[in-house]
Amino acid sequence: MVGSIGGPDVAFVLGGGGVHGAAEVGILRALDERGISPDVVLGTSVGALNGAVLADDPARAVDRLADLWLNIDEASPFDASLLERASTFARTRTHLHNNHRLRRMLLTHLDARRFDQLVLPFQCVAASIERAGARWFDRGELIPPLLATTAVPGLLPPVEIDGEHYLDGGLVHSIPVGRAIELGAKQIYVLQVGRVEHPLSPPSKPWEVGLVAFEISRRHRFVEEMNHVPAEVDVHVLPTGVEMPHTDSAQFRYRDTSNVHERIESAYAAAVAYLDEVERGDLPEGALSSPVGHEGEMLRRRGA
Repeated sequence: MVGSIGGPDVAFVLGGGGVHGAAEVGILRALDERGISPDVVLGTSVGALNGAVLADDPARAVDRLADLWLNIDEASPFDASLLERASTFARTRTHLHNNHRLRRMLLTHLDARRFDQLVLPFQCVAASIERAGARWFDRGELIPPLLATTAVPGLLPPVEIDGEHYLDGGLVHSIPVGRAIELGAKQIYVLQVGRVEHPLSPPSKPWEVGLVAFEISRRHRFVEEMNHVPAEVDVHVLPTGVEMPHTDSAQFRYRDTSNVHERIESAYAAAVAYLDEVERGDLPEGALSSPVGHEGEMLRRRGA
């Protein structure tokens, strides 16, 4: 039992997005400076990694995450030569990287080894291959579920837990607002990487067809959940300040860590500006900020 009786008051929901997850560090810093803290933390993929560090040590999470991301090249889970990647793929036929580097990074940056050793209640989600569905993890060993929720198809291997095999949580819940609502949260802060800040547009070039289709698949559940937020629930989708065109193939350069610092600082500035608006009352009290408006407009309304 967390927060008030019946469920948590405040939930932080951290979405997936690979290397773009650095933006969540800047957003977290802005929230921390205002004393906004969660009763429960929910994460998908890289958001689960960030969320686990937050739940492990809330008081020092911003500094610990900044240290992790600003030095990511020293412990990158994808730090493998072309020869090593080719060898891994030739051997497995399914993925380019083993997950031993990711495991080592988790063991280095997390003190907890089990969910019940975390300071804050924390849950992460992974996609079951056998059941073609979502499984939420909130108890038992911590590292295997984190490896499962970050198991990007084609890049990292599926992770076996209890005889079942799991892939990246973003396949089933890219930004799990609905889970926070199910748990009873009344205030939800969404930490995302920038992909949902702008509406999609039809493809105009052959190579954009697959990118648009992928993005529809990735974000449709989030859009549906945002369109059906209960009236008593307030959701804030915090901005990152970076426009990330869904047809830009650069967002899929999963090993490019060259602008981690810029992502953190941009997201921090954008989140500060947003929270300033809330404090000034420029947003309606308890406003729900949805990025699914028409023509790029940000809808600001209370839950439906």
